[in-house]
Amino acid sequence: MNPTACILVIGNEILSGRTQDMNVQYIARRLAEIGISLMEVRVIPDIRETIVTTVCDVRARFDHVFTTGGIGPTHDDITAPCIAEAFGVPWTIHSESFRLLEAHFPPGEFNAARQRMATLPEGAIPIRNPVSVAPGFSMGNVHVMAGVPRIMRAMFEEMAPGLTHGTPVTSISWYALGLYEGTLAAGLSDVQSCHGQVDIGSYPFHRPDGRRGVALVSKGVDARAVHQAASAVRDLIATLGFAPVEGEPPP
Repeated sequence: MNPTACILVIGNEILSGRTQDMNVQYIARRLAEIGISLMEVRVIPDIRETIVTTVCDVRARFDHVFTTGGIGPTHDDITAPCIAEAFGVPWTIHSESFRLLEAHFPPGEFNAARQRMATLPEGAIPIRNPVSVAPGFSMGNVHVMAGVPRIMRAMFEEMAPGLTHGTPVTSISWYALGLYEGTLAAGLSDVQSCHGQVDIGSYPFHRPDGRRGVALVSKGVDARAVHQAASAVRDLIATLGFAPVEGEPPP
């Protein structure tokens, strides 16, 4: 069994619709590539009680918890102190992070607000930030990253080599133009019944220029089983009188 994971997206701006999340898809794809099974994603507000309660819940149920958002210098950036509370440890200045940030800013500009970004739960391990220096951190199995996508991605890649992981997920896609789910549903159900180890998904698409069809994706950690299921999917498409094309539908 691969290790399991949960993503917590933290921020009122996501829940209000002001900001579109750009991080979940990236993390999900990278986790599949390194053999960690993403089981759950939650979006929660910048409310202390909610963050603390949710972190305590998910860190007990999953091998890894990844959070994004809420580790900046402003009053609503409360993720770090909430993680400290969830683990029952002080939220204190991390001396090495403090020195790095102090050296990063011009003299006189490393103010109290910016010093908050060097304040971590006691015992946390910093996640290096090659973009803007201010670190994320890991506390136990909880990995805390920035919400800004390019910073989050840099943090994730710094951390990824040290994560406990398993077998990468193999994924094979076939699609056909003009094919609809109602036409293939019965046959696809039979294919899934014969390949229980593989997750087979059906994804309709409709392009602005009128192209329509269905993409069928087979994925799992047993590469041989995935290839067998994907072959059955290809044969199903052909049997129904459509031309199977390997890969994702063109945009």
